[in-house]
Amino acid sequence: MATAPLMPKATAVWLVDNTSLSFDQIAELCNLHPLEVKAIADGDSAQGIKGLDPVLTGQLTREEIAAAEADPGHRLHISEPKVRMPELKPKKGPRYTPVSRRQDRPNAILWLVRNHAELKDSQIMRLVGTTKSTIQAIRERTHWNSANLTPLDPVTLGLCSQIDLDLEVQRAAKEKPAPVVEQGATLLPAAVTTAPKEEPPAEKKPGDELDVDAVFAKLKQLGGKSE
Repeated sequence: MATAPLMPKATAVWLVDNTSLSFDQIAELCNLHPLEVKAIADGDSAQGIKGLDPVLTGQLTREEIAAAEADPGHRLHISEPKVRMPELKPKKGPRYTPVSRRQDRPNAILWLVRNHAELKDSQIMRLVGTTKSTIQAIRERTHWNSANLTPLDPVTLGLCSQIDLDLEVQRAAKEKPAPVVEQGATLLPAAVTTAPKEEPPAEKKPGDELDVDAVFAKLKQLGGKSE
């Protein structure tokens, strides 16, 4: 709900000329100082301003004005509009770059292309306020000044903030994850290297096996001698 009329001084002029409202009531409604309203009534201010009827514009009602005229302590309130207009959202365009910084944009684009290849053209356009054709020319080295370009950080040049750059890099990383690089041989953990080694079981030699027949033959010989 609006708290002040669309044309405060023009509305104040009309209220001074056509109502018996106090200066304080008019000043509070129109967000003016009571002395400004007094100057309007005395003809010292707003001489070239034509009064605007707030009743015709639907900002006040006759009943509201009559109630305020009858009670000096009554506060006037703006009527709610009958038709609600949708709020216009600002269109997002390329970032505005000051004229003094525009000559540094190709150097910043070259830095972004080399150091952050994952960034899309639309992201670079948002960061430094350039065009897609310029980015493509710098990528393909067909820019008219390619031989003299030097990669420079856009944050250092003042073309964008570090927060904006980090945000765009994070978005690009989410959309295009970095490839996984195969790792080479790594060291074994300490628990494996410090564990005691288990000795393998001793191998049995062929001569170590017990010859049962030879044992019985020996026992027979010993038994015969004793007899």
